[in-house]
Amino acid sequence: MNPPKPPEHLSADASRWWAEVLRDYSLEGHHLRLLQSACESWDRMQQARQALADHGGLTFTDERGVIRSHPCVAHERDARISFARLVRELDLDAGAPAETRRPPGLLSNRRGH
Repeated sequence: MNPPKPPEHLSADASRWWAEVLRDYSLEGHHLRLLQSACESWDRMQQARQALADHGGLTFTDERGVIRSHPCVAHERDARISFARLVRELDLDAGAPAETRRPPGLLSNRRGH
């Protein structure tokens, strides 16, 4: 059975990552929803970064002369946190066992395990 195609609204970068994940991991239907959310979070983070670059900075001066944080700073932060949590929830960040004693990791969805 062929893996599902990425949702059409995802960027080319997120779509490539979607395909890589499905090539390397065995995911069930509910995992695909989490993967889609992770891809969307990645795209949102990139959009916020681009908006900040287009704006020219992390701050702006409001009409009263007060320096304020650009709203896209929060959008980027929130998307970054969301992406990291979703990757962890999908157990995609599982690597080789650590040399030090640590609590057991999450069960991996990695193919062949």
